[in-house]
Amino acid sequence: MVNLINTSKMSDLTKIKNRNKNRCPNCDNKQLTKFYEVKKVPVQSCAVLSSRTAALNFPRRDITLAFCNKCGFITNTAYDPNIQTFSASYEDQQGFSSTFNAFAVNLAHNLIKKYDLYKKDIVEIGCGKGDFLLKLCELGNNRGVGIDPLYINSRNKTEKAKSVVFIKDLYSERYSNYHSDLLCCRHTLEHINTSFEFIKTIRRSIGSNLDTIVFFEVPDTIRILRELSFCDIYYEHCSYFSPGSLARLFRSCSFSIIDLVKAYDDQYILIEAKPETMTDKTMHKLEENVEQLAADVKYFSHNIKNKLNQWKKYLMQIDADGKRVVIWGAGSKCVGFLTSIGCENQIDYVVDINQFLHGKFIPGVGKEIKEPDFLREYMPDTVIIMNPIYRNEIKQMLDNMGVPTELISA
Repeated sequence: MVNLINTSKMSDLTKIKNRNKNRCPNCDNKQLTKFYEVKKVPVQSCAVLSSRTAALNFPRRDITLAFCNKCGFITNTAYDPNIQTFSASYEDQQGFSSTFNAFAVNLAHNLIKKYDLYKKDIVEIGCGKGDFLLKLCELGNNRGVGIDPLYINSRNKTEKAKSVVFIKDLYSERYSNYHSDLLCCRHTLEHINTSFEFIKTIRRSIGSNLDTIVFFEVPDTIRILRELSFCDIYYEHCSYFSPGSLARLFRSCSFSIIDLVKAYDDQYILIEAKPETMTDKTMHKLEENVEQLAADVKYFSHNIKNKLNQWKKYLMQIDADGKRVVIWGAGSKCVGFLTSIGCENQIDYVVDINQFLHGKFIPGVGKEIKEPDFLREYMPDTVIIMNPIYRNEIKQMLDNMGVPTELISA
């Protein structure tokens, strides 16, 4: 299922020769090198399927990660945007976790305080179910516009939701008439395979409003490479950013970098920028150079096969011993974990706290998603946590339910 190109030098990596796929979406560099492949993965890892049959028959495509030796960007050159037909059945809401909610509230407070966002206009691109935008509007008494084809009206019943405009659509320049003191976009850019064009569109939409603050949040690819975090690689994520490649992208689209930090146990990159009329070449201290990132890519390609094999042996041994193992976390990481290892049969169930997932099935894998209370009866020997940042939260829930079990992190 997984194909690895494992060589001693970056220059030896397989060259991508297809003319339609050999240009970097960030800088238009004509030569990319591929270093990691996963075959036949579900095209949507957060789709909600009502039956095991529908889940097993869900469309699959390949992942081929390639590295740009000019700007450091990593892209899935096998990505086909035409197969992505997102609907309300795409369930990626994280607001059911107290850990994630605390992070989001703190982030909203910091942005409001730092940029004096009180009674101001906020636009969020890719607002999902609207959780973060509503926090910004409630905490600062701000006005908001959220743009996302996956927004569901019935999810938000707060009074503030009545005064926030939600548009069920993909973002484009036709929404440039919405003024924004803060334009934010969290965990959306990694889903867009035309990254330069997208950021350039935002810059054109802002126009001469040079006081607009732009805030983006994306996964950190350096962590994925160094920790061999294969479960963070899945089809929807066609674009992979490091602090350096993200900052270079924004500068190339006439933004200057205000701040660039890592957050959420260094899993996320947060960038704050402002539009400029002239190119700003000032580098931020967090930025790595392309050579450093190339070394991380080399490390990943040399070591990922061993990590995959270790997990496969571990799960097969648990199965041979007749032990019960479940996965906690039914989102994208779960799909990335199972489809990369190819050990779906060694795990019977997946648990998640999101009530909208209960009784549904994992796309491509067909595992049923259970509510946490299910573990009181099932009594697993091992729980594999998809994201270690939730370990304490999960441990507390298991203790409260009286479920003694081994906890390990993916």
